[in-house]
This record gives sequence, C-alpha cells and structure tokens, in this order.
Amino acid sequence: MDLLSDAKALEPEMTRLRHDVHKQPEIGLDLPRTQERILSALESLPLEITLGKTSTSVTAVLEGTAPAMSGQDTRSVLLRSDMDALPIDEAADVPYRSERPGVMHACGHDMHVAMLVGAARLLAAHRDRLKGKVVFMFQPGEEGWDGAQHMVDEGVLTAAGRQVDAAYALHVFSSLAHNGVFTHKGGLVLSASDELHVTVTGVGGHGSMPHRSKDPISIAAEMVHALETMITKRFDAFDPVVISVGLFQAGTKANVIPDTAHFEATVRSYSPEARERLRTLSVQLIEGIAHAHGVTVDARYVDQYPITVNDESEASFAATTAIDLFGEDKNMHLARPLNGSEDFSRVLAHVPGAFIGLGAMPVGGDPSTAPYNHSALATFDDGVLPMGAAFNAQLALRRLDQLATL
Repeated sequence: MDLLSDAKALEPEMTRLRHDVHKQPEIGLDLPRTQERILSALESLPLEITLGKTSTSVTAVLEGTAPAMSGQDTRSVLLRSDMDALPIDEAADVPYRSERPGVMHACGHDMHVAMLVGAARLLAAHRDRLKGKVVFMFQPGEEGWDGAQHMVDEGVLTAAGRQVDAAYALHVFSSLAHNGVFTHKGGLVLSASDELHVTVTGVGGHGSMPHRSKDPISIAAEMVHALETMITKRFDAFDPVVISVGLFQAGTKANVIPDTAHFEATVRSYSPEARERLRTLSVQLIEGIAHAHGVTVDARYVDQYPITVNDESEASFAATTAIDLFGEDKNMHLARPLNGSEDFSRVLAHVPGAFIGLGAMPVGGDPSTAPYNHSALATFDDGVLPMGAAFNAQLALRRLDQLATL
C-alpha cells in the first residue's frame, strides 16, 4: 500500500474542495455552508456521522475491518481539522480568493478540511488494514470561539464508544518552514492565549482646555505603556509573557476630548503560573492607574485557551511517521514553543496526542520573509494537500497497529 500515491490521485478532488471552501469562508461556530460541503464530500464513505448541537461541527467515525480487539476494547485515534475563517479582507492575488468581503481563510483551515477529507477517503479505501476506529473531528470556532471545547462537551472524545487513545492535529503554515516540511516538538508547543479588555471613563471637554477634563486617551495610553513595562519588571525572562495591544478606540475629532477610551490586548503566556500572575497583576495595574487619575475603569481579563502541551511519546511518533513517509529532509524539530495558541489544547488536556505543523508556503519562498498566518497576504500551496492527507492517514494506521498489540 502506497498512501502517498493514493493521496496524489485525490489531489484534484482535494484542491477543488479547498478552493470552494476558501472562496466562501465563514466565521465562528456557525458555518452552515462549510458543514454542507464537508458532508457532501464524505457522503459516499462508510462513516457514522454526528452533527453538533451548539455549533456546525461534524464528527465522523470510521471502523476498520482488520482483525483487532472488538467491542468496548476497540482502540481509536482522533484526527482534527478546524474549519473557520478570520475577519480579514483578503489581499492575496489568487484565482480562488474570498468572495466574501472582510472574511478570509488566512490561517489555512480550508487546507485542513481538504486534507482530512482526503485522509478519510484513504482510510475508507483501506479499512481492511485499519485495526480499530478513527474519529474525524471537523471543528468550527477555533479562532477565538473555543469550538474544541464545544465538541469535547458534546462527546467527540467518546464518539467511537470509549475515549480515544490518541489525538493529532495537523496545521499548515504560510511561513515558519519550507514547503512540505513537517515541524514537531514534544512538551509545551504553543502558548496560552487570553485577552485584556479595558474601558476608561473620564470627563470629556474642549481640547484647548484639558485641565477642565479628565482625558481618557492619555490615561489609557499610560496604561498601555505601563503594561509593557510590567512585562519586563515583574516577570521572569525565562518564563516569558507577551502583551500586545491590537485595538485602541477613542474620540471623534482633534479638538474634542472624549468621555471614554477603549483598548484590547492579546495576552500570551507559557506556564499556568505566569498566566495566573498576568490575570491578577494586569488588572491591578490598570485599576491603580485609573484611581491615581480619578477616573473609572472597567478592566476585564478574558480567559481563552490554555497552553498546548504535546505528549512526548506521541510527538516523537508523529515525527518518525513523517520521516518514514517523506524523508529526514522533510522534518524540522522546533527548538522552542510557538507564540500562537490553539483550542486543540482542550483535547490534549484529556488525551495524549500531538499538534504538528506543515510548511505550506509557495515553493521557493523564504520562511523568514513570507507573510505569516493571519496576514491578508498569506498564501498556501495546494501541492502539500496529498502530503497532509497521507500523513494523517498513516498516523491513524500506524498508531492503531501499535495499540492492537497492547
């Protein structure tokens, strides 16, 4: 059996699916058209399919026919694809660019959908080799909506009859690694991600007489600077944290001091201890500055995703699988965690598994200068779709082979 050759035969079909999803992106937990396209692509396969109740998720279970433990002892492996887009106006010049203004698949989730559908087709064609069950997790709402938790709450981890034995998520990158190179790391692989939402309420007035007002803009700006100083003075450089303000809104005209100013920041940390200190210290600092200036403030620390921790053994298994399929030159070990975050951490909190990367930048590009995921200029090469599909399928086949001997 040559999974890669079989996957290459599926490349035109996967490419059409990817382009269709890319042209009609959807945001959040409610992705009806994307769900419809996935169901259509899976329609002919021998799958047990369950749809989400609180989202448009799709859970599909494939049962192998190879001799293995049966009944409640049947082993299972989960493969995850997220499928939501981002609120970005696409600037990349591709023939299948988004037809929806302000919405774009800038993180490659359309690639993930096509690759996981491809893996489902490959494994369905080789059920006689499959010693257990495979759960295909098509998940909406990864981009800040905690879609994985919705699916965990609705039973995706036990969709095969008992809790899955291992779980894997493959994620493409438009930068970071060369085309077709798999990235891996055991242990901590992605940061935690939270947000800080701050609204300062002062006293508006005429810009020529600031002494008769309480300017919320200058106070909010002081808070932003103080947060950046706090990072360097209150946290260990060897347990780093990041705060970046991505939204700052205030005012209507140059000579009008407004009543309010609002800013929001993304907050990243790499340990539960640092995350807890950030939650406490950031709000204390902001409230202290507000008190010093005699204004009121609403400061909310919004929890999002915890750190993503790969099981060391599963990460090593995934790396070996990639090397065996594609060669040592298509393998890259990450020396340190990435600054991004993932709700696949919700799955890995319950099941040993691994989050693996795949370079999907155009052939010949430079990983150090290519637009990164979430850029309006991010582009992903369809040519890696067969690699991703074959890798996903091989992970499931090989891991179930191992589990059948336990």
